[in-house]
Amino acid sequence: MAWLSGLPWLGYLDKIDQADVFIALDSVQFKKNEWQNRNRIRTADGFQWVTVPVLHHFGQLVKDVRINQTVNWRSRHLRALEMQYARAPFRDRYLPELRSLYEAPWERLHDLNMAVIRWLLGAFGIMTPVCAASEWEARDEPTDRLIDLCRAVGASGYLSGPGGEQYMDTKKFELAGLKLDIQQFQHPRYPQAYEPFIPAMSAIDLLFCCGPEALARLREARTGQNAVTAA
Repeated sequence: MAWLSGLPWLGYLDKIDQADVFIALDSVQFKKNEWQNRNRIRTADGFQWVTVPVLHHFGQLVKDVRINQTVNWRSRHLRALEMQYARAPFRDRYLPELRSLYEAPWERLHDLNMAVIRWLLGAFGIMTPVCAASEWEARDEPTDRLIDLCRAVGASGYLSGPGGEQYMDTKKFELAGLKLDIQQFQHPRYPQAYEPFIPAMSAIDLLFCCGPEALARLREARTGQNAVTAA
């Protein structure tokens, strides 16, 4: 489980790849200026943010956040991807599919993010099924919510992202009969479109640069091969 993230970074995909079922937490509060509606792509000067503009109010749930249709974000994203990844060997293999996805009439951020994530999983070859937390009833307290969702899908354990133990009541998992694991993400090193290597870009970066080998690169880093510390 994790917050829903558009154009997510590789740690997000690594977590999905390790799970038997992945639940996107769309029934939690949206947080402005975090990762739910933006991420970074590599540029010759370092990186730039690509952001989906949204209309929201404090306390609004992720699944209810609407996209700001007065901003021409689609063409900006696609132009940035086309230009910044002109040197990437597999850009032209994947960009047409992403362009078609972007051109759909999205109104809610949640729907766009789910579509992009499922497309990315298909492009990488990750077979883990993905669903949304709002499909089930769950308690409001963060740990109780996770336990309820694990039970809803018949899970025997929960894979938390790094640092998850800081906001969870870890003893509750044991009492609920659920195994708690903490993700130990190792960021892969690979040939980017520009030097020097900068980690923690959107997963698009690895896909455009390594194509069909992207998933193997991600999994190799998990074993310590070609890994780098993510910023």
